[in-house]
Amino acid sequence: MPSVVHRLFTRGRGLGLAVTVALTTGGLAVLGALLLGLPLRDPDGFLGPSWLRLPAILGLFIVADIVPRTLIRARGLTNLRPALRHVIAHRWPWERLVVVLVALASFYVTYVGYRNLKSFLPMVRAQSEDLALMYSDDVLAFGHHPGDLLHEVLGTGVSAHVLSFVYISFLLFVPISLAAALVWSRDVTLGLWYTTALCLNWSLGTASYYMIPASGPFAEFRWRFYDLPETGVSALQSGMLRARSNVLADPLSTMSVSSIAAFASLHTSIVFTAALIVHLAGFPKVVRWTMWVFFVLTVVSTIYFGWHYIVDDVAGLVIGGLSVWLGWLGTRKASDSLSRTQAQVSTEQLVPH
Repeated sequence: MPSVVHRLFTRGRGLGLAVTVALTTGGLAVLGALLLGLPLRDPDGFLGPSWLRLPAILGLFIVADIVPRTLIRARGLTNLRPALRHVIAHRWPWERLVVVLVALASFYVTYVGYRNLKSFLPMVRAQSEDLALMYSDDVLAFGHHPGDLLHEVLGTGVSAHVLSFVYISFLLFVPISLAAALVWSRDVTLGLWYTTALCLNWSLGTASYYMIPASGPFAEFRWRFYDLPETGVSALQSGMLRARSNVLADPLSTMSVSSIAAFASLHTSIVFTAALIVHLAGFPKVVRWTMWVFFVLTVVSTIYFGWHYIVDDVAGLVIGGLSVWLGWLGTRKASDSLSRTQAQVSTEQLVPH
């Protein structure tokens, strides 16, 4: 029993920073709700509430991890049960499952805290820095509007639908990549690194919203995007504007949350985080290139549809890079400790008793 507890502690040692970020962000959301007299909301998505969606996706990935290994090991229906027991015992001992569930819970608490704090923003900081950020766009684009330039260069037909698909796919990318990192990583600390970095993205992004409150070009300068066709992004933007109006009109009765905030771009920061970790972890070249292409297209889409100003994406790069570095610092010692433990176990297995 002591050895089992030691393995659980060793495997979970890299969770410290993620749990701390979750407790801090969640705690601030609770405090904000109490001070403002507002309810906490569990934000819904088009796939269902996050408290249900995240465990469901994680469960599917665990099943997808276990079933093929069991079938390969069994080599026939008669050996399925012992093969399944062997795979679960070696791939999913209870201490690893606990670590993964705590990591998922840390992400969930941080995300819900982030969404609620973001929704509180109009009631706490009503002023807007959109005019200053628009001026920065004019300066950085040499007197032009970046969105207009992209519309002229890329067109407003097929490009709009392709970039809309890229932007909307982010909603699926985050939970799927999180589950994949926690379930399919050979070293559990790689999954903890990514989870911690995601938590840091949400929390640092929340801080940036309160530092420089802004709504983004599509919300404040809508006429600049009238030439774009109806896409998934335009529908999402209309829904977000309605939700913010509902929150401002009656924050107590509505079930909506306000999700509009421009500085910094968390689409940029999170996809940059994923691409950077994939690159640093030495994934196959096709995976690395796919992630970098996805990152570039995501950045372009944020400007193309008016979600963000140029400096928002720059700030997103800073947040993403900082999250990767801090996440690595938070899990590095755990990785070293786990490697030493694994090496010790391997050595002990070679020594006769």
